[in-house]
Amino acid sequence: MLPKLEWWRMAGRTVIGGCVTLLALTTGTWAVAADTSDAAKETKKAQVAFPEIAEESQDVLPTPPAGKTWKLVWHDEFDGTQIDTKKWEMPENPRRDGFWSPHAFELDGQGNLVMKVFQDEKGQFVDGCLRSRGKYEKAKGYFIARMKMHSEVGHWSAFWLYNACEGALGEGSRNGAEIDIMEKPWLDERVNFAIHWDGYGPEHRSAAHEAKVPDVMEGFHTFGLWWSDDAYIFYIDGKEMWRTTADGICEEPLYLKISDEIGNWAGDIKKAKLPDANLIDYVRVYDLSE
Repeated sequence: MLPKLEWWRMAGRTVIGGCVTLLALTTGTWAVAADTSDAAKETKKAQVAFPEIAEESQDVLPTPPAGKTWKLVWHDEFDGTQIDTKKWEMPENPRRDGFWSPHAFELDGQGNLVMKVFQDEKGQFVDGCLRSRGKYEKAKGYFIARMKMHSEVGHWSAFWLYNACEGALGEGSRNGAEIDIMEKPWLDERVNFAIHWDGYGPEHRSAAHEAKVPDVMEGFHTFGLWWSDDAYIFYIDGKEMWRTTADGICEEPLYLKISDEIGNWAGDIKKAKLPDANLIDYVRVYDLSE
């Protein structure tokens, strides 16, 4: 077990009501005023199905279509002391320039998943992947994670959707896609979003966009995707950052993945001061209902 760093303890969640108006920042705590708009009311309704999180931070959700409301249908708040293996599996295998291992994960007791990167006794660089494959797979909806970024070069955090159908050819992304809700290979204001389809061979195609968020390396931020019938719409902290139709909208269920990736896209891991870590406060999935 790696020792907990002081900043892990300092990075506890800040409770922010959904759909709020920002008033001030004092002593590290956001002062907020409740928004009584219809969007705020719908957000509160979405939480009722899971009363165990009704008092916790509520998400700023996109305005739903007329006659629809958002309903929270799946979530993990990473409370307790053990990762919920009914929701997640943790693969153990070589991955890029590192090795995915269950030992890269722990819960910090403050409601956060700690996704670690370290060098083991063999000199191997270790990170990890949490995925809901075979446990929870869904097509369309709103997918969101609240995360705090890593601080060292050579690796990057990712929140994405995937399934083996991504390799299907002939219908664009409609019959399968990889959806990268966020990737963060840079230690600056940039965040990457992407859609991949038609496998990873000669037929591979993709669409991608880099957004700039000045304070994204500071504290926690939410990263969301509205996978609708008409578009993929990407959000950071409730603000739309990019939308695309790629080559059609995927109609196949995908599973959730939270992973760390070690590779040159993020620089030289040998220059990193390890251990390093990324924190995940929660992952939630919403669906539209009547």
